[in-house]
Amino acid sequence: MKQILRKSIIAIAASTVCLAASAQMSNDVVKIGVIVDQTGVYSAHGGPGVIRAVEMAVKDFGGNVNGKPIQIVSADYQNKVDIALAKGREWIDRDNVDMIIESTDSAAAIALQRLGKEKKRIMIFAGSASTALTNQECSPYGVHYIYDTYALATGTGRAVVEEGGDSWYFLTADYAFGAALEKDTTNMIKSMGGKVLGTSKHPLGTMDYSSFLLQAQASKAKVIGLANAGKDTQIAVRQAAEFGVTTSGQKLATLLVFLNDIKGMGLNVAQGLMFTTGFYWDRNDESRAWSQRFFNIHKAMPSMVQAGAYSATMHYLNAIKSAGTDNADAVIKKMKDTEINDFYAKKGKIREDGRMVYDMYLAQAKKPSESKGPWDLYNILRTIPGDSVYQPLSQSTCPLVKK
Repeated sequence: MKQILRKSIIAIAASTVCLAASAQMSNDVVKIGVIVDQTGVYSAHGGPGVIRAVEMAVKDFGGNVNGKPIQIVSADYQNKVDIALAKGREWIDRDNVDMIIESTDSAAAIALQRLGKEKKRIMIFAGSASTALTNQECSPYGVHYIYDTYALATGTGRAVVEEGGDSWYFLTADYAFGAALEKDTTNMIKSMGGKVLGTSKHPLGTMDYSSFLLQAQASKAKVIGLANAGKDTQIAVRQAAEFGVTTSGQKLATLLVFLNDIKGMGLNVAQGLMFTTGFYWDRNDESRAWSQRFFNIHKAMPSMVQAGAYSATMHYLNAIKSAGTDNADAVIKKMKDTEINDFYAKKGKIREDGRMVYDMYLAQAKKPSESKGPWDLYNILRTIPGDSVYQPLSQSTCPLVKK
C-alpha cells in the first residue's frame, strides 16, 4: 500500500513539474516578430533575406521549443519610424509576440529599444548600427548583435588612416545612423592625429551625389568617407567613379558595406574598397555550408545581417530551451550567460550593455581578375579581435554597466 502511495506521489509530482514547465510558455507558443525593409534601400542586405534566415533557424530548431510551437510574424516598416513602432506595439499588445528582431535603421531601432524596455520584451538589433543602443538608450532586454558604428570606425577608419589617409571629408546620411557613424569615425581619425575638413549631409535615398562629391573634391581631403549604407552607398560609389574621384588622387572609404552592395556595384567599380564585416560566406567550410543552404532558398549568398539574424534567432531559442520558459528576464540572462559558437561567431559574448562581442574582419573588394565566380567578391585582409573592435565598457554611458 505504501509503495503504491509513493508511486502515486511521484507521478503527481512529475505531472506538476511538467504542468509548471508548460505554464512557463506564455500563451503556449513562442512568437517571433521580424520587422524589415522589404523594398527600400536596405532590402537587399536585410529585407526578405532576414525573414528567410529566421525561418531557417526555426525550422532547424525543429519548429518547437520544449514542446511548444514557434511562430513567426513579419512586416515591412517602409523605412518609417512611426510604422516600426506601431507594428512593434501591436505585435506585443495584440499578438503576444515574445521577441522582435529587426534589420532596420537606427532611428527605428531606438524606438523599438524603448518599447522593449517599457514592455519587458527582448529586442534583437541585426541591421541597425548606432552605438546609442548600447549607451544611453541601452535596455535590459536589448541585444545589439551584428555590428555598430564604433566597430566600423575602429575597423575601417583605423585601417585607412594607417595607410596615410589622415584628412577626411564625409558624405553622411542625414539620420541617426549616419550621424553616429560620422561621429565615431571622426573620433577615431582625431585620436590618430588626423583631421576632418568638412561634411555634407544627404537625405536617405539620394539619387544625385554630384553636388556633394564636388564639395568633397574641393576640400582636397585625402579621403572621402561614406557614412551611409545600402543603395545610398552603391550610388555614391558609382557616381564617384564617374567623377574620377579615385583617379584624381582621393580615396573612398566605405564605412558600411554589404556583400550585396559589392555585387550590385560590380568589381570594376568596387575593386579595392576596404570595409569591416562580421561575416563572409566563403571564409571557411562551416560558413560555406550554411551559406549554400541559404542560397538554395534565397537565390543569393547571405549578407552579414542575414547570417547574423539566423545566429541570433538560434541563440534566443536555445536560451528558451535552457531556461524552460520564454519569460524575458530568464531568457536574456541565459543569452548573456551562454557563449555563442556557430558558423557566424566563435566565443561570442553578450555583455551587460547588450553588445554582442565577437571577432570581425577587415575585407577588401577583389579585382575582377581575382574573382572566380559571381559571389567571389572579398579578400579577408585580417581578423580584428572583438575585444579591440568594440567600444570598451569603460567608455560606456549605459546605466546597466557597473563601474
